[in-house]
Amino acid sequence: MLSTRRGVIEIGAVPDRAHELLRSVFGYSEFRGRQREVIETVAAGGDALVLMPTGGGKSLCYQLPALLRPGGAVVVSPLISLMEDQVAALEELGVAAAAVHSGLAPGEAEGRERRFRAGELDLLYVAPERLVTERFLELLDASRLALFAIDEAHCVAQWGHDFRPEYLQLGLLRERYAAVPRLALTATADPATRREIADRLLLPGAPVVVSSFDRPNLLYRVVERDGGNAQLAAFLAPHRGASGIVYRRTRDAVEKSAAFLAARGFEALPYHAGLDAGTRSRHQERFRAEDGVVIVATVAFGMGIDKPDVRFVAHADLPPSPEAYYQESGRAGRDGAPADAWLAWGLDDLVLARRRIDGSGADAERQRIERRQLDAIAGYCETTACRREVLLRHFGERYQGPCGACDNCLEPAPAWDATEPVRKALSAVYRTGQRFGAQHVARVLRGEGDERAARLGHDRLSVFGIGKELSERQWRSLFRQLVVRGLLLPDEEGYGALRLAAEATPVLRGEATITLRGERERPPRGRARRRRPEGEPALAEVGGELFDRLAAWRRAVADQHGVPAYVVFHDRTLREIAARRPTSLADLADVHGLGEKKLERYGAALLEQIAAAEPSSGQGPGRASGDGGVAP
Repeated sequence: MLSTRRGVIEIGAVPDRAHELLRSVFGYSEFRGRQREVIETVAAGGDALVLMPTGGGKSLCYQLPALLRPGGAVVVSPLISLMEDQVAALEELGVAAAAVHSGLAPGEAEGRERRFRAGELDLLYVAPERLVTERFLELLDASRLALFAIDEAHCVAQWGHDFRPEYLQLGLLRERYAAVPRLALTATADPATRREIADRLLLPGAPVVVSSFDRPNLLYRVVERDGGNAQLAAFLAPHRGASGIVYRRTRDAVEKSAAFLAARGFEALPYHAGLDAGTRSRHQERFRAEDGVVIVATVAFGMGIDKPDVRFVAHADLPPSPEAYYQESGRAGRDGAPADAWLAWGLDDLVLARRRIDGSGADAERQRIERRQLDAIAGYCETTACRREVLLRHFGERYQGPCGACDNCLEPAPAWDATEPVRKALSAVYRTGQRFGAQHVARVLRGEGDERAARLGHDRLSVFGIGKELSERQWRSLFRQLVVRGLLLPDEEGYGALRLAAEATPVLRGEATITLRGERERPPRGRARRRRPEGEPALAEVGGELFDRLAAWRRAVADQHGVPAYVVFHDRTLREIAARRPTSLADLADVHGLGEKKLERYGAALLEQIAAAEPSSGQGPGRASGDGGVAP
């Protein structure tokens, strides 16, 4: 495999050469967002901290400079699956790349390391645990280095949900290889996390390049959890046959949800740390390679998934923070086509989360940060504002809604003056002794006497039956919002019992009014409307016979090469071909994602598939030709 590098490049020539490689190797006509800025900085020998959303083109920010600079690039990546996907995609482009990891056969890793030392590789992917070993550092000492790229750099943050302690040692790269540019990249970091990344990776003074965190193709929905797995299955019903991820809090919940969905005809597979390594590997590989597989997982799954056509991510439990939610939901729609981010939650999520934080044994500062993160994600769930506006604000980005692609914008939840019902609720919590949860207090308010209420004497309280104007669901929503607002505090030691906060006093005295969000009668019916950049073709809905034919051909090629279908071509490339129906190699060369190597390898086969699908051709399905081309 020939390297695409051309030796040392004069600084003034970087922009022209970068654009040439963008077109010839990667098949893209233009840079996206701030990619060019990062690429030129690193190619010229500078450091950078880069924040780009999932699917925003982070990998190009180090892959292209690796081809511009002499020597080989070392990419620090946390998961084997992510390394292998990246390497397979680069090999399809004709780029010399390899990964060294614990999953290789004896001697195979050593062979790849020898190739890197000999200058035969453009990029070498490695886990942080291996990189910091003295043996691997000696390999780097003996090699010509182009750059270091530290992917998923948020793993350095000790209060992040994907914390990897080995990332804390990567500061040694600056101390040991001061002349080699370093690039830290992540899709998830609020301002405090950015500072922590820069401090721990020793990137003082490096430019921080922040692209918009907006994912305009994602439709955000939040619902009250009411129906458990049946509610989840109802959400998945329109997505039957599509790939997706369902996140659950516990291993037991993962197993039960996966079994429930599988019994209803979904290709649902569990994934959690309690499964043996072989089962986890098989389930992950099926998700990567097949269409229509739904993975039900704890947060142990997903960080290394490069699959672009995930059509939904569902959270059936409350995530611990906006950062976790943004990163996990961002695994949907990496290809830019419409995708759903759905979250179901309830008051018990807050109770359990606070109990976990208080019982974690962590120091006071960490507990304070985790409570702040929990309050932020709960506030996101209960907001009546544009959800995209609230989510992006958390990352320091100003966005003015409505976005037209969240439930609050598509069908705004009604706001109502809840002052009197709130006073009734607070009074009922007080009168019942601040020792009971929302369900019991709501029953007292509605006058629903039972053996327990009679035994406790709650059916004789002045608050018994004063809240019949609201349904059980409305009272449940009201109590949840009062906890989010800090008027009520769940007593974790009392298994979810509610008690009054100091902030409740002015309301009880009639000195404050309270406006709450109402409950929708039905879920929003609108569809996500992706806001496309100027000039970008509207390809998301292009399909039909030719697209299906091309997709089947791609699957056969991928099976032959032993890689996921998206490594051969993304859906966007096939949809553009289906829309344009090119008739020559020159026409194909203008298609997004078709660089010189892929055009050489697959061009003739693609043209044959297009010709065979033409009604006027008078021919049956043609046999694909060209290097790597196979007939479906």
